[in-house]
Amino acid sequence: MIIPVILSGGAGTRLWPLSRELYPKQLLPLINERTMLQDTIVRLRGTTGLGEPVVVCNEAHRFLVAEQLRQAGVRPTAIVLEPVGRNTAPAVTVAALQATEGDRDALILVLPADHAIADPQALRAAVETGRQWAEAGRLITFGIAPTAAETGYGYIKAGPALELTQTARAKGSDLHPAPPVVLTQNSKLKTQNSVLSAFSVAKFVEKPNAETAGRYLQQGGYYWNSGMFMFRASVFLREMEEHAPEILAACIKAYTGAHRDLDFTRLDVAAFHACPADSIDYAVMEKTATAAMIPLAAGWNDIGSWSALWEVGQQDADGNVTQGDVITEGVKNSYLYAGSRLLAAVGVEDHIIVETADAVLVARKDRVQEVKEIVARLRAQNRPEALLHHKVFRPWGSYQCLESAERYQVKNITVNPGATLSLQMHHHRAEHWVVVHGTARITRGDESFMLSENQSTYIPLGVTHRL
Repeated sequence: MIIPVILSGGAGTRLWPLSRELYPKQLLPLINERTMLQDTIVRLRGTTGLGEPVVVCNEAHRFLVAEQLRQAGVRPTAIVLEPVGRNTAPAVTVAALQATEGDRDALILVLPADHAIADPQALRAAVETGRQWAEAGRLITFGIAPTAAETGYGYIKAGPALELTQTARAKGSDLHPAPPVVLTQNSKLKTQNSVLSAFSVAKFVEKPNAETAGRYLQQGGYYWNSGMFMFRASVFLREMEEHAPEILAACIKAYTGAHRDLDFTRLDVAAFHACPADSIDYAVMEKTATAAMIPLAAGWNDIGSWSALWEVGQQDADGNVTQGDVITEGVKNSYLYAGSRLLAAVGVEDHIIVETADAVLVARKDRVQEVKEIVARLRAQNRPEALLHHKVFRPWGSYQCLESAERYQVKNITVNPGATLSLQMHHHRAEHWVVVHGTARITRGDESFMLSENQSTYIPLGVTHRL
């Protein structure tokens, strides 16, 4: 069985103001009607032997993640909560520990939750090839066939081609060496569906400058590092023990001390805080002798910036991508997003213009990587725009402030069907509730009653209440 491990812990600062720290890009519907998290899981449907996913996410996003999985009809094996971000190596390690509880030799497929894939069928085919190599003991990374001299990605230089001649499913424990696997170069084994080919990894390369990226594209043999991986959980943990023992020890302690809370697995806070932060590339993939790369041509994009969204969007005759209520005149090769009102643009070219209820971004397309610097300045000033949208999400639904002044404020509160606000009481404010849509059960002091559309009630000072 293949267990998808979905990494959903990022903040997506380069897609501000749409992506915020408490509502990041992977939880937004940026490409279609599904959120990127939902898309990541849904596109795998049809893969042979696919199990339910393990999702690793920030503790602050837990209710949003759980609700989006429910809406997509997904019942995760676990939702593992990170009390603090520690990069991908610890996240994958705790997911591997979770996976080995059911099967110590379980195959795990590691996928970031914020990637776009134009051709899901090609991804599923690559995963099927990856299964053969992962079962044979290899740590698989998926390399993206480059289409441009991109400077925003790390690269993988492919070594000699490998062919699988014998699949030896190792039965070693998750922390002890497994029996050797027979792999040879330059021989072929044709299966009913395809040739099971992969490449050895010559080296991983940091993000290059433009000249070096152009040379990589011209020479060939270089692939973008996708951040997607596949391996047996036991083999990965064995490699972690050899190459990153401090991370493994901290993750074992954090996972052993974890406790269940509703649908969530809460890692031990102190143990995970003490875990070194590192990427899976640095911690294992660049050091292991068992790495193999499978090329992938599936219309991949990591949606790392607004220019990436422009690239994958539906461009009109002038090269513009628009969302929302947008009117343009003489605008070319731009991305324009209107979230809450009319957006009109005249005579701009190669620009990103994004409007939300509380912020507007205007940037040249070739400088969108600098958006993260704006977010850093907002954080330094303790501005709420770095953290929250005008609309704030809670486990029971959401609320939005419509008007606020010295002696009053007006909120629009949305309560999910069947959800309940906590029983509460205020000494310094009274409340008027008006139902504008749906039906509400009201608790007010000792009373309990129903209200429907266009009905209202008054909550005096000091009276307990719930909706």
